[in-house]
Amino acid sequence: MIIVLKPECTDDQIQHVLDRIHELGFTPHISRGVSRTIIGVIGDESKLQAQPLKAIEGVEQVVPIMKAFKLASREFHHEDSIIDIKGIKIGGGHLAMIAGPCAIEGEERLMRIAGLVREAGANILRGGAFKPRTSPYSFQGMGEEGLQILRRVGDHYGMPIVTEVMDPRQVDLVARYTDMFQIGARNMQNFDLLKEVGKTRIPVLLKRGMSATVKDLLMSAEYVLAQGNLKVILCERGVRSFEDSTRNMMDISAVPNCKLQSHLPIIVDPSHATGRPDLIPAMALAGVAAGADGVHIEVHDCPEEALSDGPQALLPKAYAELMVQIRGLAELMHKTIDACQEVAV
Repeated sequence: MIIVLKPECTDDQIQHVLDRIHELGFTPHISRGVSRTIIGVIGDESKLQAQPLKAIEGVEQVVPIMKAFKLASREFHHEDSIIDIKGIKIGGGHLAMIAGPCAIEGEERLMRIAGLVREAGANILRGGAFKPRTSPYSFQGMGEEGLQILRRVGDHYGMPIVTEVMDPRQVDLVARYTDMFQIGARNMQNFDLLKEVGKTRIPVLLKRGMSATVKDLLMSAEYVLAQGNLKVILCERGVRSFEDSTRNMMDISAVPNCKLQSHLPIIVDPSHATGRPDLIPAMALAGVAAGADGVHIEVHDCPEEALSDGPQALLPKAYAELMVQIRGLAELMHKTIDACQEVAV
C-alpha cells in the first residue's frame, strides 16, 4: 500500500502517519521525491483498511499495491532512483563504468590494471576477494588480504570499489573495506544473505540468477529494500539457454523491462553474459542503447595468466577503445559518466 502525502504536509504530520502505521503493526518506508513524499506500507494489505488512513491530516491518497515487490515498484517511487557511491552516481542519466579483474591476484597487478581502466574512463573498480567457483579445487580468492589490496588500490586512484560477498558471515568483514557489495548470480536467492546486506546502508549490486525471471530478480531486491537499505542496483548478466556458443544469453529486454516495473538502476555485465571478449563490445553498447545505467566489464592485462575467468576478460587496450564508443553513445543519449575524484598518482 502507498500513502501519498499532500505537498504542504508538515514534518509533524509525516511523523504522525509513520507512528500510526507502526501502531497498526505494519512497516513504513518513506520516499521523498522532487514534488511528493510517499510512504510505502509493508504487510498484508487485506488486513489494513485504507479508509481510516485517508482521514489522517496531511494524507492525500491511499493506493493499494498488489505487486509482490512493493518497495522496488514504480508505484512506490515513480522517479528513477539515483545511487551515489563516493560521488559516482548510478541511475537517472548517470552511467557507472565498472571494470577490473575477476579476481584480485596481487597488489602490483591490480594497481596496474586499475590505472589503465581509470585512464580509459572507468569510475568504479571491481575485484573478487571471495570467488564462488564451480569446482572446489579452483582458485577461491585471497580473502581478507584481497580486500585490503582492493581498498588500497581504490584509494590510490580515487575509485570506489565493489566486491562480492558470498555468505552472511562475511558481511561484517567485507563491509569494513568495500563501497558496494556484489551479490553474485548464484546467491541472488540467498535470502539470509540479502537480509544481512539489507541491514547495512552500503549499496548492493544484485546480479540476476542464471535461471531467474525478471520478477525473481525484483523480489530478491525487495528482500534488501525491506530491511531499510534502498541502495540497490540490478545487474543483467545473462541467463541459461540452449545456445552453446556463448557462456549465457544476455537478455537485453531485461533492461527496459526492469525500468518499466522498477525505479532501481540496472546495469549490464556482458563479460559473464557472453564469456567472449569478441562479443563484449557489441553487447555493452546494446545494453547502454537499451537504457542501462552502466556497464560491468572484466579487464585483465594478461588473460592467459588470470587465476579466474581469463578467457572472458578484455585487454586494457580493447577496453579503452570500447570506452570511446560508450562515451559517444552516452552523449547521443544525453547521459553522463561521472569522473573519479582527482588524486595525486
